[in-house]
Amino acid sequence: MRVVIDAMGGDNAPVATVKGAVEAVKSYNIDVILAGNEPMIEEQLAKYDHTREKIEIVHCNEIITNEDKPVSAIREKRDSSMVAALKLVKEKRADAIVSAGNTGALLAGGLLILGRIKGIDRPALAPPYPTVNGMSVLIDGGANSDCKPRNLLEFGIMGSVYAEKVLEIKKPSVCIVNIGIEEEKGSEIVKEAHKLCKIGPFNFKGNIEARDIPAGYADVIVCDGFTGNVILKLTEGLADSIFRLLKEEFVKNPLRKIGASLLKSGLKDFKGRFDYTEYGGAPFLGVKGVLIKAHGSSDAKAVKNAIKQGIKFIENDVIDDIAEKITGLGEDIIE
Repeated sequence: MRVVIDAMGGDNAPVATVKGAVEAVKSYNIDVILAGNEPMIEEQLAKYDHTREKIEIVHCNEIITNEDKPVSAIREKRDSSMVAALKLVKEKRADAIVSAGNTGALLAGGLLILGRIKGIDRPALAPPYPTVNGMSVLIDGGANSDCKPRNLLEFGIMGSVYAEKVLEIKKPSVCIVNIGIEEEKGSEIVKEAHKLCKIGPFNFKGNIEARDIPAGYADVIVCDGFTGNVILKLTEGLADSIFRLLKEEFVKNPLRKIGASLLKSGLKDFKGRFDYTEYGGAPFLGVKGVLIKAHGSSDAKAVKNAIKQGIKFIENDVIDDIAEKITGLGEDIIE
C-alpha cells in the first residue's frame, strides 16, 4: 500500500507532514510518497531514523496557498505538490492522498483530476463529529452550499458506508438535520429528501434537530454543506469557549486549584474527545480515489492519523461499496 502526502500543504508543512509520514511508515508498514520541494523535504527527513526505500520524493516547484482561488490554482499551478499528489492517485501510482492544504483547491482537484464515482451527482466532505456516544459523521461538511434532494440521499449512502467501514459502527443510523423531527417540517428540499431517504439503502431514522446532534442520536448527520459548516464551526467555537471558561473558574482561588488538580486526568480525557488530531482528517466522499483532507493546522500526530484513516478506507473497499449502492438505486429514484 502506498499513500501520497501533499508535503507542502498546511500551516506546519513540511515539518509536520514529513514527521507524520515517517511515523506512519514505522507504525503501519506502508510506503509513502512525499510530493513537494525536495531540498526542504530532505532537510526534514535527515532529522529522523527511517527506512528510506519506503519513502519516495516527487519534486514540485509550486505550492497552492490558502489565498489561491481553488479552480484557478488547480489549473494553473500544475507543478504544485497538491496537483502532483492528485495525479499520482489518478495514475494508480498511489492508493490514497492526504493533504492539509487549501480545502477548496483540494476538493476542486478531486473533481477535476480524479472525477466522480458513477451515479454520484455531488461528492461531499465527511468530517468526524464527536458526541456523547462516540464519533458520528457529518456530511456535507462544506463542499456543497446548495443541494437538491437527490444530493442528501447520496450523502446518506456515502456517510453510512463510511461510518460502517471506517468508523466500525454497526448498522449506523442516518438522520437529516431539520428544524423539527416531524416529517412535514422544513424546506421543500429537506421534505423531498426525507421521502427519498425512507427508501434508501441505509438505516434511516428521520429528522434530527440541532440540539440533539451532540447527544449522539444519529451516527450519520446529513445536511447541505452550508448548514454542515455552520454546525462544525459553532461546535468548535463552543468547545473552545467552554474549556476557557472552565480554566478561568478553576484558578479563581486556592481551593478550586486543588480541585482542578484532582480532576486533571478526567479533564484531559474530556478535552481529548474534541481533539481533531486524534481523527486525522475528513474524507472527500464520492470521488474516484481515496482523498483525506487533514486540518490546516495539523501537527505530525494529525498527519499520521489522517494516513491511518486512508489505510482503513482502502482496506475496506469504501469506494466500491458506495458505487455498488448508488448503482442499485435505479435512475427512477435518483433523478
